[in-house]
Amino acid sequence: MTSRLPKYVPKVVIVTGAAAGVGRAVATRFARAGAKVGLISRDAEALARMKDELAPLGGSVAFQAIDVADAAAVFAAADHFEAELGPIDLWVNDAMVTVFSPVSKITPEEFRRVTEVTYLGQVHGSMAALGHMRRRGRGHIVNIGSALAYRGIPLQGAYCGAKSAVRGFTAALRTELEHEKSPIKVSILELPAMNTPQFSWGRTHMGRQPKPMGAIYQPEVAAEAVFRAARALPNEYWVGLDTIWTIVGNMVAPDILDRVLARTAVAGQETSAPVEPGRRDNLFAPVTALHATRGHFGAGAKARALIVDGQAMRAAVIAAGAAVFFALGAGLTAAGMANGRRNR
Repeated sequence: MTSRLPKYVPKVVIVTGAAAGVGRAVATRFARAGAKVGLISRDAEALARMKDELAPLGGSVAFQAIDVADAAAVFAAADHFEAELGPIDLWVNDAMVTVFSPVSKITPEEFRRVTEVTYLGQVHGSMAALGHMRRRGRGHIVNIGSALAYRGIPLQGAYCGAKSAVRGFTAALRTELEHEKSPIKVSILELPAMNTPQFSWGRTHMGRQPKPMGAIYQPEVAAEAVFRAARALPNEYWVGLDTIWTIVGNMVAPDILDRVLARTAVAGQETSAPVEPGRRDNLFAPVTALHATRGHFGAGAKARALIVDGQAMRAAVIAAGAAVFFALGAGLTAAGMANGRRNR
């Protein structure tokens, strides 16, 4: 099977957070392309079922049931995958947990847990991957970010902070590798709201069930973006129009976004249904029954998205801004000259 792989498909792909949502979609996408896939998540039962689902697609599948907050466990998992599947070509850091809560209601322990999984989990995964990739002088790490890394919103202070940290870490690591003239590539994908189980098992301190805000995309959209990144090796992809508008809007008018989000983003993240008594969440332990690729917000969820290079989009915004100011300046100059002629 490996010999028939297109040259742009990595032969060995490791995915964290692989048992549900975006991670599950990413693992499935590469398995269908014939890659050998290593799955990381906390739930051994869910991973075993997923291995059975992916095995018929033709590539080898292995899994390690670990918590990405445990650095030693992540390093050991990388060693295991190298021994069982072969040299790691692509490592995708996707594992995350969250708490829907105002900062005034979230506990320090909850905040720390979100940070340890959503941010430090990506740091641990990157370190583990680099430990093997450096020896061969090749490899690619993809970190899963969010539009919320650029624009924090109410009720998600812990998650927004973690994703912002991922963005800063990714940029720092990339420049270190460029300084070393290393061929190892590091990319980040900034995602919009995704229809994943996150909203069914994320811990909440609100009275009503959480929901995605804005346009919603199916997890397979993110998987396709990762698959494209494996070939194009971008520094950063922005996925979906909502991500583009959010990042550009925050570049241009952050104060206006503050006011808009203060008015709309709390109600925009809640359904009309009350939180059920005894609602289970996956903050400290997995919820096996809820592992799936998609969540409960599929009605109207988009199956396709515009995927743009973040660097190119920033350049376009700057160029557009410069053109506007140039035109404005030219217009004011012309008006001034006209007034001068009339006053002579």
